[in-house]
Amino acid sequence: MLTRLSIRNIVLIEALDLDFSGGLGVLTGETGAGKSILLDALGLVLGARADSGLVRAGEDQASVTASFEFDRLPAAIRTVLSEAEVDIEPGEPLLIKRRLKADGGSKAFVNDQPVSAALLRELSASLVELHGQHDDRGLVNPRGHRALLDRYARGDVAGVEAAWSEWRAARDELDGARARVAQASADRDLLLAHLAELTALAPVEGEEAELAEARAAMQKGERLADDLAALQALWAGSDSALAALRSAARRLDRIAGEHPLLGEALAALDRAVIEASEAEDKLERAAEALSHDPAALDRIETRLFDLRAAARKHGCQVDDLPHTMREMRASLDAIEGGEAQIAGLEAAAEAAGKTYREKAEALSALRSEAALRLDAAVAGELAPLKLDAARFRTSVTRLSEDRWSGAGIDAVEFLISTNPGADFAPLNKIASGGELSRFILALKVALAEEGGAATVIFDEIDRGVGGAVASAIGERLARLASNGQLLAVTHSPQVAARGGQHYMIAKSSEGTVTRTSVALLDAGGRKEEIARMLSGAEVTAEARAQADRLLEGV
Repeated sequence: MLTRLSIRNIVLIEALDLDFSGGLGVLTGETGAGKSILLDALGLVLGARADSGLVRAGEDQASVTASFEFDRLPAAIRTVLSEAEVDIEPGEPLLIKRRLKADGGSKAFVNDQPVSAALLRELSASLVELHGQHDDRGLVNPRGHRALLDRYARGDVAGVEAAWSEWRAARDELDGARARVAQASADRDLLLAHLAELTALAPVEGEEAELAEARAAMQKGERLADDLAALQALWAGSDSALAALRSAARRLDRIAGEHPLLGEALAALDRAVIEASEAEDKLERAAEALSHDPAALDRIETRLFDLRAAARKHGCQVDDLPHTMREMRASLDAIEGGEAQIAGLEAAAEAAGKTYREKAEALSALRSEAALRLDAAVAGELAPLKLDAARFRTSVTRLSEDRWSGAGIDAVEFLISTNPGADFAPLNKIASGGELSRFILALKVALAEEGGAATVIFDEIDRGVGGAVASAIGERLARLASNGQLLAVTHSPQVAARGGQHYMIAKSSEGTVTRTSVALLDAGGRKEEIARMLSGAEVTAEARAQADRLLEGV
């Protein structure tokens, strides 16, 4: 609930700090004292448009801070804050601040973390429900009527939503399978032709690199062929350098024992023969490795050309051709087995749709039954609120199948008729400001604790009524506030007497400076203010006695 409202430099309010508690709080004051300023200030922290005209004359900026406390933060608020990545510690109050500049522009904060005004508007639906002369939100908005009726009916809304999700998923899977089979069937002949081409080609992963390497070696051998042949001629034959070395070694071996230096010369010559033999061996192996067969080179180049042409044709790399073949086979298999798969998916979608319809029909029946109960409950509240000629109806209409959703198969809207014989129409299209507020009160009483914002505010719900009707309004406001928080801006002493907290709004002037102030009244102050409301400018003894009777009567 709203626990504190701090206002700085808003119109006639210089500085104001108000503390609130649960139950019914009433705000009273003479006409023009500034009650609307409080609501405008509260509207700022709820995301209303930033109007620089609200900044007090002569000041650069204004600010409003509202504090809300909960035993447990409502799920809707947690979701909004989580999506906006705004962190609040468990048990920490929700602090919303709006800063407004005189030259235009504003900034918003939730627990000192910057947020947008749009986020404040999202939060407002769960924080404050305001009903006044120009009400266009809360119970007046048809978008929330179905959820209100569902809470009143206590239907299995979650079950319907889950069944809808399962049905939608089953239909999506079926549609996807049908699309895949249809596409594959259309491409069947082309797939068969392409697969036959690739099967004949028989590509192997890694083949391109191996062929390219072999071709490069052959091309290199072709370039080195003359040099290798000349080198082989030098090393081959009886008059080659290697043959001469071996002949010299044999002759030196016969005389090496005649002198040490001859032995050393033989050892050196033997090493030369060994090195030259290794060189000869490597030359022969190199010639073998770099040998090229023009026919083999031509076959390699043709194979590479065919592989790369196929890869271009199918928009992939050469190494991906085997995978492309597997995909083609899978697509052809899908065509063969597609009908069986679709039959199974059709059965699953039909079963899911049947489950959804059964749950949605049950919820629809419950809504229709609850609508009659709600209509009767609201009707019982209308006469005491001076709406005895009015009628209320909860319209539950079947939607076309293309508009079904997780919320079911019905549209729900609250309708009223204010005069006998008049047609029913939406709340805000027929009722005047005062009538609308009293209709909302009757509906709130009938709905009792079936959801709504943490704090409910009624602005001048008693406009144009008095006596027994005002007493009935006060009694119902107190009843609604017994398990929550309700604030009422009122001109009625009968309503004011019901308040657990009574705030008096007053305007004062000092020279050219005008200020609005708000005071929380004690018992004596309450009596005096209610007496003023009863008698006007001059408070009489009879008015004070009547105020006593009103206060004692509650």
